Amino acid sequence: MSYRFDGKVAIVTGAGHGLGRSHALELARRGAKVVVNDLGGNIDGTGGSSEAARSVVEEIKAMGGQAIANGGSVADPQGAQSMVDDAMNAWGRIDVLINNAGILRDKSFKNVTMEDFRLVVDVHLMGTVLVTKAAWPIMNEQEYGRIVVTTSASGLWGNFGQTNYSAAKLGIVGFMNTLAKEGGKKNIKCNAIAPIAGTRMTEGLMPKQMLDQLKPELVTPGVVYLCTDEAPNGFILQAGGGRFFRAQMLENQGATIKEPTVESVAEQWEKVGDMAKARGH
Repeated sequence: MSYRFDGKVAIVTGAGHGLGRSHALELARRGAKVVVNDLGGNIDGTGGSSEAARSVVEEIKAMGGQAIANGGSVADPQGAQSMVDDAMNAWGRIDVLINNAGILRDKSFKNVTMEDFRLVVDVHLMGTVLVTKAAWPIMNEQEYGRIVVTTSASGLWGNFGQTNYSAAKLGIVGFMNTLAKEGGKKNIKCNAIAPIAGTRMTEGLMPKQMLDQLKPELVTPGVVYLCTDEAPNGFILQAGGGRFFRAQMLENQGATIKEPTVESVAEQWEKVGDMAKARGH
């Protein structure tokens, strides 16, 4: 089966480089009209230029596709709304939203400033919320939508020096879990991607040999599948280097204690923590 997006409109945030660029190009190759959003800033969120987004638009046009550039900030309500307005003014609908934009301001919790903490949460978590909120009424009216949010292994499992990033990325999973429930009856499906890829955000964290094996193009097929008609709903997909695998929250059988005390909980602690028969929701 060949998956096509002819007649469909996609918004991809943070699409001037790396993963977002790869997602936008693949959707365009398969017939989608694409709003290429990128603030054009540095990985810490400073600066701004529309050159990166325009460059990707030119790539899409060169292959015969349709695309427009948008330089709005996902963390700004007006910037988020501008992406939706651009899509509607150009093509009259929005079928796919890939929330990919992000920044890094890594420091240990002892050293991180609240300014850096808030900014990372604003871009990753609130940026995802704002763009999705702007697109949601349109998808509800259409009774169709495919939303992909971008989480991270750091959010799922934690990572030293990334309390701000990890908190935002796990918050996105909670957001996705509820959107999947609320949107399902309107054929709006929401899933998460936890990518492992060599990008501007990871080039200082991995050796070159590893980066070369983790090209963004090796993640994009999984992301684009999550945008198809037959996409799952509420799925956390991890992807990197050609490997695709699922992450899931689990709960076990636990222990029932009729009159719990600290001591009785401690006595049952092995049973409380036993994940042998754990299950997901």
